[in-house]
Amino acid sequence: MDKSSLIEQITINIFGLSISESIITSLGITLFLATICWLSTRKLSTKPSNYQTILEAIYQVMYNAVADILPEQSEIIFPFVATLWIFILIANLMGIIPGLNSPTNDLSVTASLAIVTFLSVHWFGLRIEGVKKYLKHYISPNPLLLPFHLISEISRTLALAVRLFGNMMSLQLTALIILMVAGFLAPIPILMLHLIEAVIQAYIFGMLALIYIAGGIHTQTLRREKENHDD
Repeated sequence: MDKSSLIEQITINIFGLSISESIITSLGITLFLATICWLSTRKLSTKPSNYQTILEAIYQVMYNAVADILPEQSEIIFPFVATLWIFILIANLMGIIPGLNSPTNDLSVTASLAIVTFLSVHWFGLRIEGVKKYLKHYISPNPLLLPFHLISEISRTLALAVRLFGNMMSLQLTALIILMVAGFLAPIPILMLHLIEAVIQAYIFGMLALIYIAGGIHTQTLRREKENHDD
């Protein structure tokens, strides 16, 4: 593991535009995942190979996690949440490769992911609930609560971005300090720590996004209230 790669970011100038290493790495991850998905789905079979079995198991685990929280809307929301999980996990693991930084070690990347999550909450809410029902919850039970709802939306988006950035930055700084103190006697513990933290942070970010989306969808609550009223 290259010590300098833990804290330095490379910036490339193309046609007068400054493009950071994080952007290039993120684009590379996106292209890599798109290629893997295309290749993996070209020859699906009813008699799956070991590779297809592993992919189906991963798919099922992620799908069940979404269905446990939003069973009726899981088909709609699953692709977005699963993409977040996979992208963030790969991005977190990039720091293991010598000479590369994790894109999630850059606040601009985590902020972009948080903004996408923020927009997705409203997109799914409007799509599933409809404009009137979705916007109504911002003034329920009292219109005076509107500013507090808006502040909550902004603050949790900021927290989402800073949380992932802070955890990945602190992880890499900790690895740098350990390497400086213990030298290369401790690469395996550092590697295991990075693997575990990468998985945990990807999972937490995706689950928070899922919970935020669920909070913006009130179909099930409204249905239960109607059923209780009818009874």
